[in-house]
Amino acid sequence: MQQNSFAVVAKPGDRVADLSTPRPIIDEDRLAANIARTQAYMDRHGLNFRPHIKTHKIPALAAEQIAAGAKGINCQKISEAEVFAAAGFEDILITFNILGAQKLERLGALNDRIPGLKVVADSATTVDGLSSTFASRKPLTVLVECDTGGGRCGVQTPEEAKNLAKRIHDAPGLSFGGLLNYPKPDSAEAVQAFLGKALLLLKADGIACPIVSNGGTPSLFEAHLVSAATEHRAGTYVYNDRSMVRAGHCSEDDCAMHVLATVVSRPTADRAVIDAGSKALTSDLLGFSDFGTVVGYPEAVITGLSEEHGVIDLSKCGNKRPEIGEKIRIIPNHTCVVSNLFDTMVFHRDGVVTRVEGVAARGLVW
Repeated sequence: MQQNSFAVVAKPGDRVADLSTPRPIIDEDRLAANIARTQAYMDRHGLNFRPHIKTHKIPALAAEQIAAGAKGINCQKISEAEVFAAAGFEDILITFNILGAQKLERLGALNDRIPGLKVVADSATTVDGLSSTFASRKPLTVLVECDTGGGRCGVQTPEEAKNLAKRIHDAPGLSFGGLLNYPKPDSAEAVQAFLGKALLLLKADGIACPIVSNGGTPSLFEAHLVSAATEHRAGTYVYNDRSMVRAGHCSEDDCAMHVLATVVSRPTADRAVIDAGSKALTSDLLGFSDFGTVVGYPEAVITGLSEEHGVIDLSKCGNKRPEIGEKIRIIPNHTCVVSNLFDTMVFHRDGVVTRVEGVAARGLVW
């Protein structure tokens, strides 16, 4: 991705404390530990692991995940997948219903470029559109997306899963690749029941199911309870965030991403204003009533965001309160969105910059 000539934000050896803000910073040691911990869990339970790169959108980090033992990557949109294919990744699963002539043509070109492209479908409309594009081209592998309780995309019953799998199996230009779901947390028993029944129905129809892909960081450490699954997908784990702390998957000390911000105003004793608003922290609440955890000031509450400002309520803090010009670190509610707000990510170890990576797939959301 081309960067503006003025976009050099840091260089190795710089001190994080000297960086201009707002700026996401990534702790190298926490990042490496998160990758290692999750891969070790998957290896221990005999599951293939397919990290979702929408969290970081950086090929260098995907390469670190593959080097640790991951089997392929998960992208959310064609444009994301194109960036990673150009970077040399060949086993890519796109977990989104792809519709429309422009997207299908791009998908066809991408399938011609790499050997391991896979997509999902949850309706006959999507399947038929894929078939019309690929009937005269290199075949495309398609998985059936199942709604096992997450309430988003997906066929609603194992019977529907079997019927759509047969439609894919019989469709010109398509190859049935398996089943996929994105469950709600703490639902392993229901997921197993759904997928297990679907597998029995497929077997009875003589349809092989090579992949059963279970998903989500919120369900990460219950992946072993879904015995039908052959692989698990997760993204947020690589950085972790406030929502993952709340879910019990990690501690604040496991959060590799902080957003560095500067206090630019103290209009009252109980109010601080920072230079990080919705364009830096994201307005995603994810069930919280505020917009992030202020490291070192646990009683401070980020009560509101405008585009360029964040307002912090200090009324519950003791005598120690951030002053004008002070740089603070914030654990965001949702790291994945923060990645899409910045051109670059600054990595550091012990407060010293180690590298700066371009967010290569930033803004590629179609």
